[in-house]
Amino acid sequence: MRKFKIFIISILPALMLLASACAPVPEYDAIIKNGRVFDGGGNPWVYTDIAIKGDEIAKMGDLEDASAYRTIDASGYYVAPGFIDPHSHTSGGLSSEELSHAQPLLAQGVTSLITNPCGGGPVDLQDQKERLMEHGLGVNVGQLVPHGSIRREVIGGEDREATPEEIEEMQALVREAMDYGAYGLSTGLFYTPGIYAPTSEITELSKVVAEYGGVHQSHIRDESNYTIGVVSAVEEIIEITEASGVTGIVTHIKALGPPVWGASEEITQKIGEAREKGLEIFTDQYPYDASATSLIAAIIPTWAREGGTGELRERLEDPELREEIAADTKENLARRGGADRLQFRRFSADPSIEGATLENVAQERNLDPIEAAFELIMEGSPSVVSFNMNEEDIARFMTQRWNMTSSDGGLVEMGEGVPHPRNYGTFPRRIRKYVFEEELQGIEEAIRSMTSLTAKTFGIFDRGMLRPGLKADIVVFDPDNLRDRATYTEPHQLSEGMVYVFVNGTMAIDEGEFTDDLAGRVLRKGK
Repeated sequence: MRKFKIFIISILPALMLLASACAPVPEYDAIIKNGRVFDGGGNPWVYTDIAIKGDEIAKMGDLEDASAYRTIDASGYYVAPGFIDPHSHTSGGLSSEELSHAQPLLAQGVTSLITNPCGGGPVDLQDQKERLMEHGLGVNVGQLVPHGSIRREVIGGEDREATPEEIEEMQALVREAMDYGAYGLSTGLFYTPGIYAPTSEITELSKVVAEYGGVHQSHIRDESNYTIGVVSAVEEIIEITEASGVTGIVTHIKALGPPVWGASEEITQKIGEAREKGLEIFTDQYPYDASATSLIAAIIPTWAREGGTGELRERLEDPELREEIAADTKENLARRGGADRLQFRRFSADPSIEGATLENVAQERNLDPIEAAFELIMEGSPSVVSFNMNEEDIARFMTQRWNMTSSDGGLVEMGEGVPHPRNYGTFPRRIRKYVFEEELQGIEEAIRSMTSLTAKTFGIFDRGMLRPGLKADIVVFDPDNLRDRATYTEPHQLSEGMVYVFVNGTMAIDEGEFTDDLAGRVLRKGK
């Protein structure tokens, strides 16, 4: 008997290995069950199971008898495609070892984003991809080719029209980027050097983009009444779209400042008429009443910015020019609603002013607000949050079916500066404030504006919907606890409510906690 026991014990490992080998292998990596599923297309929710295998949605429907390595009970939760941010300034942060995890984005449910907006970013997209992937990547990133950077490379910072040869050179750079896999062209026609480009220049570059089915996403020439006015600036995008055949996007659409409040009615009418004519015009928008930019871009006149910050400072040292700049700056400050509506978000030369308003700083320094602004510009390059929109315009833009949800946000280390809260809260705020609290529109439409609408507009055809065969970018969130916590004075607070987040089939958030997996990729159009 003792020998028999010894024999059994000796072969036990082999028996266990044999039993393991004979055990059925689960069909799927994960199954999500019992959740209210929004497919991303604007349809009402349904109960349906979702099976994930590898990086794809393998099957949807009744999966009661299916097996998986992990089964998630989503009872009481909402299930949706991962949110796609069409306007993000996060590429610099994502390229760093400290922020490659993208946790502030994942906490909002963002699984993919488009970067290099407003005409800014690198021309060499391959190099940017390598930097983005160096430390791993928490979310997927699609790239635009930035017009401002291209123009600066070809022409510099000069205020002049491009020659035919220079147009051809810029077109070649755009074509190279589109061949690589860029999703389109971004312009910053309010900023230098983009502001120096006539409509015809953008049209010629957009013709190249149109050949690839790409987009032209534009920070338009005027969001207020600085120069041509916000309505005319939107009409310029419509004109470029019609002349080139490109898909046009008026990015972070707004009516900026008291002089143009109410302009949303005329703007939405004109975009609607353009779409009736068959033009593909879209907008994107962040759900806040404050914008963010540099102090220089906000209040310094265009002519004084020519040549960059160095030349601006030289002009400010000339008494006669300083007086001329002050006169125009006073008008621009009024457009922004006054010195008490500009809050400093970041200023490396003097971090003590971060969170204060220009009015606060002027009083502390015993200066006129204009002179205080000039003094700060001589010291460094402060950035500001500008409180300049009203809720009627926000609501009118938001309820258009051609309007996407975007953040216009960046990615900074926790506790660094006083950034715009959109960095941390855009997508939950869009749902919590405007769907659950104000009931401006249904949850189906809000999710559509964050998912399939963006995917279709940019041509990201394997994401943005919950369908078998598409990539498994999926969010599971608790509607009762979904909320943004970031405020204008205390912005460094992660959003809450995301229970599970999948990026390419890998869990980035598991039971409300971040994992260490970085499954994001750099996406390439048509690749």
